[in-house]
Amino acid sequence: MYLMKRGLVKKKDAMPSNQRDDDRKSSENVVHRYVLFHKPYGVLSKFTDSEGRPTLADYITIPDVYSVGRLDKDSEGLLLLTSDGAFSHHLTSPSSKVPKTYWVQVERVPIESALERLRNGVIIQGKRSRPARVTLLKAEPQISPRSVPIRFRKSVPTAWLKIEISEGMNRQIRRMTAQIGHPTLRLIRVAIGTILLGDLPSGHWRELKRPELEALWP
Repeated sequence: MYLMKRGLVKKKDAMPSNQRDDDRKSSENVVHRYVLFHKPYGVLSKFTDSEGRPTLADYITIPDVYSVGRLDKDSEGLLLLTSDGAFSHHLTSPSSKVPKTYWVQVERVPIESALERLRNGVIIQGKRSRPARVTLLKAEPQISPRSVPIRFRKSVPTAWLKIEISEGMNRQIRRMTAQIGHPTLRLIRVAIGTILLGDLPSGHWRELKRPELEALWP
């Protein structure tokens, strides 16, 4: 079971118990790291940048961990990092359909028919997105102001949406809201599967707990 959870052995590839025991002993010598980071606005989801822009290296000093997927430079919130390639593959594989949840501030207040378009999927670069779970929030989430304020027009109201998707097309959320005529002003990822950003401050990180890993990667 340990190897199955680690993604090293698939259930259909079960091996003799004595061989599993030997492999378990050797694999336990490998200590992987699993990190939850609250990525601030303006930070790249990588450790180096030839242009000298802010990167993960400005916040995280753990060696040999890499981001699981990406968050755009102008997006914020939950970013996972790990040294475990099998774990990363599980989360980013389209077949896994791991849901990702975002709080999205958009320009103007969408009507129900516009939200329904998002729920049914919209065309992005010639491909229809998978159906999404979309809710118009009644109140602004309790979050800190962005380090760089959003563009604000006194005559144009804004609204907050909660959007859950199970794929990772390039700049997908921004493209989705643009398709229905409501440009994204601020984008915060608050959950990946059962793992929540919670009240972790922007720019801070913590290690995932074993129950969190087991819930996300059964």
